[in-house]
Amino acid sequence: MARFRSLWQASLNATKRALSWNLEDSMLPTERLVSSFNSKDSISLQRLGSIRRYAGPFARSKLQLDGVKDVIAVASGKGGVGKSTTAVNLAVALANKYNLKVGLLDADVYGPSVPMMMKIDRKPDITEDKKMIPIENYGVRCMSMGFLVEQDAPIVWRGPMVMSALEKMTRGVSWGKLDILVVDMPPGTGDAQLTITQSLQLSGAVIISTPQDVALLDARRGVKMFSKVEVPILGFIENMSCFKCPHCGEPSYIFGKGGTRKTADSMGHHFIGEVGCIVNFRTGVVQSSWQVK
Repeated sequence: MARFRSLWQASLNATKRALSWNLEDSMLPTERLVSSFNSKDSISLQRLGSIRRYAGPFARSKLQLDGVKDVIAVASGKGGVGKSTTAVNLAVALANKYNLKVGLLDADVYGPSVPMMMKIDRKPDITEDKKMIPIENYGVRCMSMGFLVEQDAPIVWRGPMVMSALEKMTRGVSWGKLDILVVDMPPGTGDAQLTITQSLQLSGAVIISTPQDVALLDARRGVKMFSKVEVPILGFIENMSCFKCPHCGEPSYIFGKGGTRKTADSMGHHFIGEVGCIVNFRTGVVQSSWQVK
C-alpha cells in the first residue's frame, strides 16, 4: 500500500512540475515525496505484490484483466471537481515520468472526456477475436465510450445498457501488458460505480475532491462505497485548492483551505497532495498538452 501511495505522490508531483505549479514549499507535502525512487523501481511494480492481497473475499468473483498488473480507480463523490483532468494527468505522468506501461479507461459513460483530453478522434480497431484495441497517445493506451459515438451526441441509456457498455469496455478490450490501468470512474455512487468496483479486481482507489464542504460530503460517501466492497483507499487529492495570482503570486483559497486534508485525516486515510487552479491546467485540457517534463 505504501508503495502505491508513493507512486501516486510522485506522479502528482511530476504533473505539478509539468504545469509550472510553483507555490511556496508549504503547499507541497515534501515529507511524502518519493525521494527514494530510483530508475529500477520506477519501471517495475513487482514489489506491490498480488492484487489479491488487497482485494479481499470479493476477488473470487472479480475479473483480473490479462496482462494488467494493477487497476487503480480515480473517483469522486460528485462531478465537476476535476476528476477526469487529474486522472489523465496522473496517467500521462506515470507513463512518461516513470516509464510505466499505462492504460486509461474512461468509465464515465454519460460524460466521456478522455477523447478530447487525449486528442483522439477515431474509432478503435478490432482484433480477430472481436476485442477492441486501445488507442495510444502521449504514451497511454486509452479506451472510452466517446470513441464509439459522436463527440456531442447525448448518451441516453438506461441502467442495463450502461452496465453492458462497461462490461464491453473491460472484458471486450485487448489491453496488452500494462503495469497500471487507471480507471476514470463515473462521479457518484450509483449502479455504474458498483458494477466496476464489484466486477474488476481493483488494487485501490484515489479520491479527488475540492475543498468545500458539499464536495467533501460526497467524497466521504465515495470512500464508504469503496470500503463496503473492500477496495483500499490509496489517498485523497485536493483539486482547485487555491488560485495563485499571476501578477503578485499570492494564493487565494476560494473554496476554503485544507478541507480535503482534514477529511482524509478524520477518516484515517492518506492525503496525497494539492493541485491549484492553474491557467496552464485549463489551456492544457483544451490543447491536449500533457507533456510531462
